[in-house]
Amino acid sequence: MVLMADRPLRHLLNELAVFEAAARLASFSAAGRELGMSQSAVSHHVALLERELGTRLFHRVWRGVALTVHGGTLHEGVRRGLAAIDSALASIRAEGRRRHLTLVTDFAFATYWLLPRLDVLKAVVGGLDVHIVTTQGSSTFDLAVGDAAIVFGAEPGRAFDVTRLVEEEVVPVVGKAFLARHPTPDLRTAPLLHLDLPAAGRWLTWADYFCLLGWPRAAAPAETVFNNYPLLLQAAIAGQGVALGWRPLIDDLLARDLVETVAPPVRIAARGYDLLVKRDVQSDATLLAQLRAWLVQEFDAANRVNARAARMRP
Repeated sequence: MVLMADRPLRHLLNELAVFEAAARLASFSAAGRELGMSQSAVSHHVALLERELGTRLFHRVWRGVALTVHGGTLHEGVRRGLAAIDSALASIRAEGRRRHLTLVTDFAFATYWLLPRLDVLKAVVGGLDVHIVTTQGSSTFDLAVGDAAIVFGAEPGRAFDVTRLVEEEVVPVVGKAFLARHPTPDLRTAPLLHLDLPAAGRWLTWADYFCLLGWPRAAAPAETVFNNYPLLLQAAIAGQGVALGWRPLIDDLLARDLVETVAPPVRIAARGYDLLVKRDVQSDATLLAQLRAWLVQEFDAANRVNARAARMRP
């Protein structure tokens, strides 16, 4: 038998596939029918493989073929290799078919409201994987990447079903370190922490806050500007100044006594956080209904707590 120069395995994949079928079916004709090729083509591929290996892989017997010793060794190796490939393919297919929920929202909502409740959310959606996609502000949302979005002050248009979760309510807050230095802070002179985002008109500013209360605008001795709300709140917790705290984002911080309110709240009923679900979305309608019901229940409960707290304020 004439030996050929050794070739890498990737160059022998066609021959090995034909060999496996012929070995499993003990017939070149049957292998040809399975693979959609002629018996002579099967014989040709087997001959190429035999020349590559320098040994016979089959004995030709009446109405079929039988493996030689070397053929049996090769068939066992190929069988194990194909079984490993089948297992990997099945795992990948199963992962690809695994249902999950993808939520689009902003950094602040994900950090301060959603993540503390992530285990509850997973239970609500039956233990599915939850993918959270965040962006800096509502104006930059790509709603096509998610099953639903929880956004602030967005104008999604008619393509979406919109559920208002909470109206905008803002209250100034400070950290304990700040209160230790300024037990009765005066917002007209206190250092203010500002949020600067694209499409900033969607969010209430310090100027808006003073205007709504009819107060003269503060001329603070020092101002710090952030383009990321979680960083702004961390600065407030660290005692760097007074921040505008959006409900419900600051509710957990208030409950944990990390910040404290220092002035009256204001509410803008025309905007707030909304749940958006695209009307022609291919996601599981039951899953999205469960998500909506849970969010509405959570925010209704928070609104009742906040209303009671407001009535108790002196």
